[in-house]
Amino acid sequence: MATGAVLAFIHPAMLVSPHDEINGAVRVYAGYLTARNGVLAVMLVALLALRARRSLGNLMAIVAFIQILDAVMDAIEARWTLVPGVLIFGLIYLISAARLTGYPFWRSEAWTE
Repeated sequence: MATGAVLAFIHPAMLVSPHDEINGAVRVYAGYLTARNGVLAVMLVALLALRARRSLGNLMAIVAFIQILDAVMDAIEARWTLVPGVLIFGLIYLISAARLTGYPFWRSEAWTE
């Protein structure tokens, strides 16, 4: 997450196809990506440092869903080389969140206890 934030901020051309123009709109969305990924990375590290297992597991589930939706968007926009990596990243987050909390996210106990 932190790497994505830094890359979007420093080199937004990596977010688009090689033939696409880097204009103001790309820079605005790169800024949004920087903010989103930066905050998520800081919160993941902070919760890990605090050993807040339940909160960390919940945040990891949210990050996983974001990654899976990113993979869907990559597929819709035919960025096929990115889909497997982003999807695997999301699935690893889901599995890790389930193992960390002791409850899979799809069970109500993961959210209510």
